[in-house]
Amino acid sequence: MFDTPDFAQHEQVVFFSDAHSGLRMIIAIHNTARGPAIGGFRMWPYTSAAAATADVLRLSIGMSYKAAMAQLPCGGGKSVVIGDPARDKSRELLLAVGRAVDSLGGRYTISDDVGTTVRDLEVVRSVTPYVAGPMNEAGESSPATAYGVFQGILATAAHGLEREDLSGVSVAVQGLGAVGYRLCGYLAQRNAKLIVSDLRAELTARAAAEFGAQVLPPEDILFAEVDILAPCALGGILNDATLGRLRCKTVAGGANNQLKEPRHGRALHARGITYVPDYVLNVGGLIDLVHEQRGDYAVTAVLRDCERIRQTTLEVLDRARQEGQPPSEVADRIAEERFSRTSTRFDVTAATAKDAE
Repeated sequence: MFDTPDFAQHEQVVFFSDAHSGLRMIIAIHNTARGPAIGGFRMWPYTSAAAATADVLRLSIGMSYKAAMAQLPCGGGKSVVIGDPARDKSRELLLAVGRAVDSLGGRYTISDDVGTTVRDLEVVRSVTPYVAGPMNEAGESSPATAYGVFQGILATAAHGLEREDLSGVSVAVQGLGAVGYRLCGYLAQRNAKLIVSDLRAELTARAAAEFGAQVLPPEDILFAEVDILAPCALGGILNDATLGRLRCKTVAGGANNQLKEPRHGRALHARGITYVPDYVLNVGGLIDLVHEQRGDYAVTAVLRDCERIRQTTLEVLDRARQEGQPPSEVADRIAEERFSRTSTRFDVTAATAKDAE
C-alpha cells in the first residue's frame, strides 16, 4: 500500500465491513492541513477490492487539490462502497455507512457521489452528524458543480478561443448525468453548439429535443472535432489509447481524474491541446458543502461563490502560458503549496463564520 503511486502520503485509509448489510467500504483521508476532510461516497460494482482501493485513493487526492485550489477550509477525503447501487443498496447498508463515518469522529464528512443520492444521505444522517448534502424541494442536489464547470468553460473560451461569448462554440459533452445535463442547459443559454453522448438513450433524446444537441454514440464522443471537449462521466478517459485520436482544441469538463496518469497532461500540452485540470473546474460541489456547514445555506450564495472558478481558471491558464508549462502541472504546484503539511490547520466552523462576516 505505502509504495503504490496512488497512496501519495494519505493520512488514513480505513476498510469497513458489515455482515448484516453486506457493506464493504473504504474511506480514504488524504490531507487535513486545511481542515477536516469532506468528500462523497461512491457506490460502484468494482471488479476487485484493488480497483476500489485505487479509485478511492485517487478521488481522495482530488478532493485535497479541489479544496486547496479554491482555498476552502477543508481537507480531502473520499469513500467507496463496493456493490451495484441498483441491486445492493438498502436502508441497512446506508445505516452501516453512517456508523462507519461516525467512528472517525469528524475527521471525515460524507456527501453523495456516483451511485448515491442526497436522499440516501438522509438515511446516513440518522446515525451520524458528519453528513453534508443539501437538496432542493424536489429532492435534487445543488447545480453548483455544473455551474462551476460552466464558469471554467467561459474562462477557457476567453483564454484559448479569444471569445467572450459561446455563440457558435462547439462543445462535446460526454455523460448526461446530474452535472453533464445541467451543464448543457447553461451552455445552451449561451448559444453554444452542443454535441452529446450518454449510455442512456432517453437522456440523449431529451437533450436533442430541449437543447437542439447533436447526438453521437458513446464510442465517438471523445473524438468529435470540436472547440471544447467536456468529459462529465467517469475518469481515466485521457490515456494512451485516446490521446492520439482527440480532435478538440481544449478539454474542460466535470469528470474526476480525467488523466489516466500525470504524463498524459504533458502529452496533451505537447499536442497543443489545452487541458484544464478537472479539480479546478468541478469544485462547485465542495463549495456547496462548505456553505451548508455554515448554517445559512442559500443556493444563490453558492452559485455566486462558484463564479470565482472563472477567475481561478484564467489564473492557471495565464500562468501556464507564461511559463510554457502544462496547465495540469501548474495547477498541481499551486494546490500543493496550499495543502502542504506545514500549513495552518483551519477550523471549519470558525473559518466559514469569519468568511460570512
